[in-house]
Amino acid sequence: MTTPIRNLFRDLPDASGAEAFTRLAEGGAFRLERIVSTGQATPEGQWYDQPEDEWVVLLKGAAGLRIEGEDEARTLAPGDCVLLPARRRHRVEWTAAEGPTVWLALHFQPASGPG
Repeated sequence: MTTPIRNLFRDLPDASGAEAFTRLAEGGAFRLERIVSTGQATPEGQWYDQPEDEWVVLLKGAAGLRIEGEDEARTLAPGDCVLLPARRRHRVEWTAAEGPTVWLALHFQPASGPG
């Protein structure tokens, strides 16, 4: 069986109305998604508060990421990545409106404590 080659930038879904999530791979303890945004932001007053760790990299476009407790949003450019530990509240302040912003997000179970 031949494994197909996929291109993360080919056939991008239209995300002008809502962000588009494409599950690329998953296993017992992880989920890998491509997220396409075009001008979206987390609704005012809402925060993501996830039970798993998330490592995210911005591949194309631009975005503002706010992490609870920080004074300002972080501006992300292509190649920038960040690890968001489980339960670390965060929100997307903005994404570029002039074209698609493409993210790659890896969700995985947090490491257990010492022992």
